[in-house]
Amino acid sequence: MNEKDMTVHEHINEIRKRLIIVVVFFVFAMVGGFFIAEPLMKFLQSSDEAQKMTLNAFRPTDPVMIYFQIIMFSALILTSPVILYQLWSFVSPGLHERERRVTLSYIPASVFLFLSGLAFAYFILFPFVISFMTNLSNNLEIEQVIGINEFFQFLFQMTIPFGFLFQLPVVMLFITRLGIVTPMFLGKIRKYAYFVLLVIAAFITPPDIFSHMLVTVPLLLLYEISLWIARIGYNKAQKAEAIQREIEEQERRERIDKELAARENSGE
Repeated sequence: MNEKDMTVHEHINEIRKRLIIVVVFFVFAMVGGFFIAEPLMKFLQSSDEAQKMTLNAFRPTDPVMIYFQIIMFSALILTSPVILYQLWSFVSPGLHERERRVTLSYIPASVFLFLSGLAFAYFILFPFVISFMTNLSNNLEIEQVIGINEFFQFLFQMTIPFGFLFQLPVVMLFITRLGIVTPMFLGKIRKYAYFVLLVIAAFITPPDIFSHMLVTVPLLLLYEISLWIARIGYNKAQKAEAIQREIEEQERRERIDKELAARENSGE
């Protein structure tokens, strides 16, 4: 059944079915998260910067809370391909066959970019920020007493946003391929996009110019790369539509010629 022909009740049932699938996979992913949470927690504390700190639990529940948060985040990452596929399955009936194939390929790219954003933030940005703050405290002769809950909350706040920011190429390619916006429009609003990225960088970095540039420059490059990819995708879509129109026009002409030939034969 075409999505356009579905009733509201059928849409709701379709959403419910796909949500159930996501929830089931999420539960299984949480079970798997129990096995990887402890080694992952130790890995996140194994960086050189973290080794220089003594993490403290100010409440008895702090380690347990962090443990379950890591399980939840791990389960969400493991379930993300299923979530994206179910979202694609829900909207795909309203797309053309070629659009369905193209948008389906975005799922592995989206997961890869999300993991790349986490890796960039954890291996490059987070160590520098921690080092900067530690040196600042030492210069001010402030003895830091760091709680494990505060350490991991700061880690999550620094890394997870970059996982979503690195989705920019997929988002821009998706909206341009569907014709929602054009690369030309995205190019015209470049200065506004730069301003938004500058503000985002200011919120997630320490108040020094080097840290700000360390985040801002990759984000600006990411926008330009996304715009370049969007232009390529848009041009391919335009060429494909032009070829499809030519094929349809050729078929229409052949159909008219056959009809005229049939009329002439019937007249004879």
